[in-house]
Amino acid sequence: MYRVLVADAIKPEGLTPLLQASNIELVQKTVDECTEELHVMDAILVRSATKVTEDLMEKMPNLKIIARAGVGVDNIDVPAATKRGIVVVNAPDGNTISTAEHTFAMMAALMRHIPQAYASLKIHKEWKRNAFSGTELNGKTLGIVGMGRIGSEIAKRAKAFGMSVLVFDPFLTSERAKKMNVTALPLDELIEKADIITVHTPLTKETRGLLNKARLLKAKKGVYLINCARGGIIDEDDLYELIVEGHVAGAALDVFVEEPAVHNKLLELDQVIATPHLGASTKEAQLNVASQVAQEVLLFLNGNPVSNSINLPAISKELFEKIQPFYHLVKQLGSIASQCMKEGIHEISVTYAGSALDFDTSILTKSLLSGFFNSRIDIAVNEVNALLVAKERGITIGEKISQNTFGYANAISLTVKGDNRIFEIKGTYIENYGPRVVSLNGFNIDFNPEGNLLYIQHTDRPGVIGRVGKILGDHDVNIATMQVGRKQAGGEAIMILSFDKPLCDEVYNILNELDDTTFTYRISLSSHPSLPKIQE
Repeated sequence: MYRVLVADAIKPEGLTPLLQASNIELVQKTVDECTEELHVMDAILVRSATKVTEDLMEKMPNLKIIARAGVGVDNIDVPAATKRGIVVVNAPDGNTISTAEHTFAMMAALMRHIPQAYASLKIHKEWKRNAFSGTELNGKTLGIVGMGRIGSEIAKRAKAFGMSVLVFDPFLTSERAKKMNVTALPLDELIEKADIITVHTPLTKETRGLLNKARLLKAKKGVYLINCARGGIIDEDDLYELIVEGHVAGAALDVFVEEPAVHNKLLELDQVIATPHLGASTKEAQLNVASQVAQEVLLFLNGNPVSNSINLPAISKELFEKIQPFYHLVKQLGSIASQCMKEGIHEISVTYAGSALDFDTSILTKSLLSGFFNSRIDIAVNEVNALLVAKERGITIGEKISQNTFGYANAISLTVKGDNRIFEIKGTYIENYGPRVVSLNGFNIDFNPEGNLLYIQHTDRPGVIGRVGKILGDHDVNIATMQVGRKQAGGEAIMILSFDKPLCDEVYNILNELDDTTFTYRISLSSHPSLPKIQE
């Protein structure tokens, strides 16, 4: 018999899988009410109220799985759970429809001034029909920034309203865009053409302030903005300024940088309508997320795999010892390829040779995919759900074996095919030396895949390396390491530089505009990626 603690308020219908299971004892109490029973609990199911801290885990020595009935896991100490071998699961797509519908409701309310008209009538007892003349959605051009699950659902609804749909997503394939009957454009071009812009990306260092003053000044005067995704994607200070100046006609906001946002200056503007982070707040969404994680808990406790794990699945100690030398390498190869292929991807193929074939390589392929996807999409990807994520996005995954080790004891080769080009990278693990990248797009190279890197492809001419060094020196940027490679004299060549800290936008943009430079990519890699949990 397994004991499951439901620590936050969840309706019984959301717990049906657990209530109907004969081997589950369900305890619905808060953590404070359950102090004497914590040590016997096998699982805990929470929403956002309960904080699952390291201290709480210490009091629950029998805990095997933590389930979050929702998307975010900010209230769960995931590293502490991983260290203890506790699986953390969530419900990444349970609120997709709810958020899409809320976005559309905000869009319609913004264009028709519904909140303002309501306040005028209900609060001030005014009947001002002419003061709230609105604008139809029919015939307007909607720009969607981010075409994941929610963006895709919004596109469907926009079509039903007679809107033209433009989308920006650097990872959207042309084939998928065609199937969805949307037009994929670069971000700046979308901003120039859209009447209404809605954002649906995760909040990362790349997307923070994605819609700022410089970009939004390229938009039509009178553009409308909507953010029901994450606070900070639209720069709030810039948005305030542009609304006051009249360049942006209005905004509908469900999320803010700091919440509760009761004192946010944007709320002082009549052109702004807002809700208190209600995107997932529907009965259906709450039921969906609860049912999903309840089913995940049941599967896990019954010894079956789960599909929405935030941390890594357990593997045996014996397999861990064999796989550890390559685990770091493949995740870094996947991350490098992802950061250098900012376009839609059709196929990912990995080839193993030499001692990399001494064991089942499937977990390596899944680890490589998690490294590839984690910087591209807004859900956590790991060995549990990596193949499912690839399938959902129509990406073909290939795994091959080879006898060609390129002169090394082992070799792992990755090929990524996109809409417009192919990216290739080869790596190896050298005993007592560590992981190395030994080939990049056909260039022989040798560098450690860690930290803050800059990849520059350029024409092999005298002075190019010197100009790069001078620019970095002029901006007080210290080069930690530099590796160079070329195929032939006077042809294409590459540089791989590493730095102690990330390269700032200003310096990166200067380097990107240098003559003889084909392209540059900033690459950020963790020094110690998470390893699988060891199963004793």
